[in-house]
Amino acid sequence: MTSRIPQFKTIQEEAEFWDTHDTTDFEDEMKPIQVSYKPQMEETMSVRFPTSDLLHLRQIAYKKGIGVTTLVRMIAREFLQKQPPSVAL
Repeated sequence: MTSRIPQFKTIQEEAEFWDTHDTTDFEDEMKPIQVSYKPQMEETMSVRFPTSDLLHLRQIAYKKGIGVTTLVRMIAREFLQKQPPSVAL
């Protein structure tokens, strides 16, 4: 099947095309893609856990379908959000 979406020479040309066309008219030519976004983290730190705690964290993360570091970051951020504002150091 030949695409009804033209080949564009520049981003400007493509922008002008989509400014004047509705993407829903081309749904049969589009396919879903998986997109992930990872915000740039500014600093890292190492945290030591007892083996049993780390295994427990890994099990929870696996059940949620996320990485263990993501889970620990979520837990820490949730905890921090519940704390009163801190005084600048």
